[in-house]
Amino acid sequence: MKLKAAYVHDFWEGARKTLSAFWIAQARIWHGYEIEGLENIPVSGPALIIYYHGTLPVDMYYVVSSLILEKDRQVRLVGDRFLFHIPGWQTLMEVCKVTTGTVSSCVEVLRSGHILSIAPGGVREALFGDETYSLIWNQRSGFCKVALQANVPIIPMFTVNIREAFRTPGWARDWFRGFYEKTRLPLVPIYGFFPVKLKTIFGEPIVPDPNTTPEELAALVRTGIRSLINQHQRCPGSILHALLDRFPFFLNKVKISSRLGE
Repeated sequence: MKLKAAYVHDFWEGARKTLSAFWIAQARIWHGYEIEGLENIPVSGPALIIYYHGTLPVDMYYVVSSLILEKDRQVRLVGDRFLFHIPGWQTLMEVCKVTTGTVSSCVEVLRSGHILSIAPGGVREALFGDETYSLIWNQRSGFCKVALQANVPIIPMFTVNIREAFRTPGWARDWFRGFYEKTRLPLVPIYGFFPVKLKTIFGEPIVPDPNTTPEELAALVRTGIRSLINQHQRCPGSILHALLDRFPFFLNKVKISSRLGE
């Protein structure tokens, strides 16, 4: 009934909610998907979500869907420029509220009262990160300029096992990165779609101090993301263990047997 009412009110709203319901069903069946800390996302007003970028950001699809269905809020996304050059994707980018993300456009989105999400690591972190979950942000602090200018809280986000769901081949990672740095073409093979356990964690909001520099704020946010990784993620990541995370009873049994063996 809610979906039908959404279509009556606005066709695209109905379409987004229908797609969101599909994504959440897929997430729960395939990944046993969960969210922790959803209360840290405001029910109204602007906020900036900063997240670790997995090889494929399926977790962000799940987050967007969850917020549409549970809080009736649509997250605006910042995507890489190459997405807008893929034939036929322009309309999809508009419907999904994806922007290329200049500082001024991001500030405008936030001042309009929306939630905006940014992955500072972008394509580099997605394609050239590994199972150690290192942050590949370089010296990026533009997202902090956005938060300071718009005067909005920053909410750190990390999804457990996101790099075990999809991976890139480690044996050619350096070569592919060199090719990317020269051409800016993200031509890297991706494999996976493993049914590993995924759990998104939202950390406590970081309220920017107007006297803080973007670089200092970036370091603070980086520490927040790193803290979520250290607290919740097994490093280095393991596809086998991430699959077994779907069966906590089995894992507990293995741990107990191992302790008895000691």
